[in-house]
Parts: sequence; C-alpha cells; structure tokens
Amino acid sequence: MSRLDFKPFPKDLDVDNGFYKYADYLTWEFDERVELIRGKIFRMGEDAPKRIHQKISGIISYLLYTYLKGKPWEIYFAPFDVRLPVKSKRNEDIDTVVQPDICVICDPEKLDNAGCIGAPDLIVEILSPGNNRKELRNKYEVYEESGVREYWIIHPDEQTLMINTLREGKYQPSRLFTSGDIVESKCIEGFKLDLEEVFSDL
Repeated sequence: MSRLDFKPFPKDLDVDNGFYKYADYLTWEFDERVELIRGKIFRMGEDAPKRIHQKISGIISYLLYTYLKGKPWEIYFAPFDVRLPVKSKRNEDIDTVVQPDICVICDPEKLDNAGCIGAPDLIVEILSPGNNRKELRNKYEVYEESGVREYWIIHPDEQTLMINTLREGKYQPSRLFTSGDIVESKCIEGFKLDLEEVFSDL
C-alpha cells in the first residue's frame, strides 16, 4: 500500500505506552503522517505543512537538485521513509522510521522501493509549530547514532539555520546562521547556500 493512500489511523494503538517496529508500521493505514522513533509513535498531524515551510523546502530542494544533477547523489523530500536500523535490517528489528523534510543520499545501496535504509549523508528538517522538544531531541540522538553526517535544523519564524556536523561519532553544532550568511556543506563538497535567498520574501 502506498504511504500516500491515507486511510483511518488505527485507533487501538497505544501511542503513549506502546513499542512498535517497522513491521507494525507497514500494517497501519494512515489519515495523517507519523514517524516511529525508537519504537514510539510521533504524529506529524493531519494538516499539510504551512506555506512558509513549503516555500523554504522548495527553495532548498531546488538548489540541491540543481547542484547535484549529474553527480552520484540523490535528493528526496517528505513523504519519504528513512529506516534507521541499529543492529539488523529486518523489518521486525527496525524501530525507527522517519520522514525528513529533505535528505541527500550518496550510497545507492541504501535505496530500495520502500525508501532509504541507513543514514542519509545530509538531512534538513524545517521546524513546524507541531514539533515538540521530545521529538527534536530524539531525532537528534537517532541521527547522531545512525551516522547522519550533517543535520540541518531550520527555524522559519526566527529565520535561522543550525548545522550539526558529525565528528568522531558526535555532533558539533555550528553557530546560528541567518539571512545574509552563506553556509557551506561539509559532506556535499562545493555546495553553498545563500540564506538571503532562502529567507527573503517570507
């Protein structure tokens, strides 16, 4: 079943106290987007992302796609399932499935018909009012643990970007960048992003 074929979310799931795996996730029918982080369900809401969220995502996706065209990298954007296995790639063992706003993957072996299995090289998350601290903390930890080389967090209201770069298994956060700054990716050699282009006209 396609993840886009939204149907009623199972009402009998114990969202707060249950512990689920990717094998369970595959049996669910959705009327909203959800993520599975360390076995816990996080609802992403029934409403579509807000206009500003979509605009920022569109600009960055376009710039990345244009830069990566012809290079051995692939870019995907939500809804797109990223499975982050810890010990095993079996559906019954994976307990984390996320849908980053944007992700870039270098290794084609990580891609299959279900999405990505393993850590993308770059993940961009654009914060929404529905994001909560627990979700953000858990994502930070699983991205770090899984080996996501760069994790970008964009705050649309504050018009800021923070880049977390993986060094020796731990994230090193950048300073807060904002409009007027030009940031450069460490894992996508040569890619630069002018935040004036991202945040202007919001």
